[in-house]
Order: sequence, then C-alpha cells, then structure tokens
Amino acid sequence: MADNPVYEIHDPRFRDLFVISAELEELYSGCRWAEGPVWFDDAGHLLFSDIPNQRILRWVEGGGVSVFRSPSNFANGHTRDRQGRLVSCEHGGRRVTRTEVDGTITVLADRHDGKRLNSPNDVVVHSDGSVWFSDPSYGIMSDYEGYKADEEQESRSIWRLDPGTGSLSVMASDFLQPNGLAFSPDERRLYVADSGASHAPEAPRHILVFDVAEGGRSLSKGRVFATIDKGVPDGMRVDMAGNVWSSAADGVHCFAPDGTLLGKILVPQVVSNLAFGGPRRNRLFITATKSLYSIYTATTGAQRP
Repeated sequence: MADNPVYEIHDPRFRDLFVISAELEELYSGCRWAEGPVWFDDAGHLLFSDIPNQRILRWVEGGGVSVFRSPSNFANGHTRDRQGRLVSCEHGGRRVTRTEVDGTITVLADRHDGKRLNSPNDVVVHSDGSVWFSDPSYGIMSDYEGYKADEEQESRSIWRLDPGTGSLSVMASDFLQPNGLAFSPDERRLYVADSGASHAPEAPRHILVFDVAEGGRSLSKGRVFATIDKGVPDGMRVDMAGNVWSSAADGVHCFAPDGTLLGKILVPQVVSNLAFGGPRRNRLFITATKSLYSIYTATTGAQRP
C-alpha cells in the first residue's frame, strides 16, 4: 500500500503511531478560530471553542455539531477535573471556571493580589486535583478574542491553583507567550508551549519542558524540548508512550520523549489544538482555524494517575 500523503515521516518510529489507511476527516466547518477540544467519554461527545464567535460547541458522532454554550465569555482551552467536570479558560472574564454537574459556573481563579489575570489560555489538572493554567496576553490584545485591556500581572506565567486552599502560585514566568500545557503520563514532566512568535517573528516558537518537583508543587530545570519549524506551538497532548503531539501551522507535529521529531499529520488549515478521544482514546480530534478534524491513530492518549 502506498504511503498516505496525510503523513510526513521524519523518523521510522512514527510508522508505529499512525494507521496508514486512516484518512483525515473534516467533521465541521464554520468557526472563526476553533480551539480547546476536550473529550467526554461518559457522554460520548467532544466540546470545543469557537473563540471569536463566543461559542462552545458540542460534536456527537452521527449527530453533528450543536451549541453547548453561548455566549461563552470568549472561552478558549478546556479540560476535565478529577470529578469529570469541565474546567475552562475564559478570555472575556480573564478567569478560569468550572462547570458544575447542574450547569452552574464556579469561578476558580480571576485575580492574584487584587490584580486581574491576563487572559487564561490553556489548562490541565494534576492527579492531586491542582489546576495548572497558562496566562498570556492574547485575550486582551484586541476586541477579537476578548476585550482589549492593559496587563495587570507582572509576568505572563504558568499558575497553579491549590485544590485545598484555592490559592494561586506562579510556577514559571520566563515566557513571552505561554500557551499549551501537557503533563507526561507519569506527571514527572510538564510541557509548555511558548508561542511568542505569533506576533513577534523573531520570538520563541518552541516547547519547553520542566521537571515537576515536590510532589507536583513546583517546577525546575526548564529547558527547550523541541522547536516548531512551521508556525508556532499552541495546544498539545501526550500519548500513552510519552510522545508529545503539538499543533503547528502545517498540521500536528509528533515528538518522541527525547525531543526528536518523529513525523507530522498534515492539515490544510493552521492547527490550534488537539485531543485524543473516542471510546478507545485512539481518535485524534484537531481544531484548525475554522474547522474540526479527526483522524484515527495507532496509539492512545495518555491516561494519567
């Protein structure tokens, strides 16, 4: 069988991660900037953001796309907490929220030391229940994906919300624009995308990796893990073997745990984010500019402790 033109192989190991006959499927088109996919296996649906249109959309196999929430307060990245509840980053409110089982919204974080956050972007939850999120300035740069405003925080940082006290702590702050986040399967590493080159061409376009220390309460030894050669890194996910799957301008880039580029899934639109889902967690959902895509893989998304 001939190679599938959807895949670009940079290392032979990549062949073990994709299904040669699997095609890239466009599931929906009609967004202005699609972002933040998160899979709900118990409900059998995917939620994702259409930031400028102020919508959170729901995709169901065989049922298409419907509106889950509108207005969405310019929601961007999403994840689920240890209880399965939706946790969201909202540019409009400059906050991180949780959607309760009854649909009500709880504000988890919107200020630190009396000053508003910049515009929370992406979020992950540690096995200890702590909520980690990035806080770049994208949502306050203009009125397109939020509300134009001044920055109040001293830095654009990675924050940790303590599950017991609700207190916020800066975990790392040496970024131009911190963006996508992902823990390794054993939670000993945290990957952070710096997408500063989105608005400053000579700025970083790399993924950093940090060692997670003190039982998930601090970060150390930040270093460059990989550099994106097309566009900038945005959202990321990690598979069961610890490979890092990152968004990029030309598709999804897959890196081995040692930072080697294994290959790419080529997508016809600029990719913003991705998530493993489906009943077997082997379907990669991809948000790309105006569309939602998916492709089946030969690996599965990591299920952390």
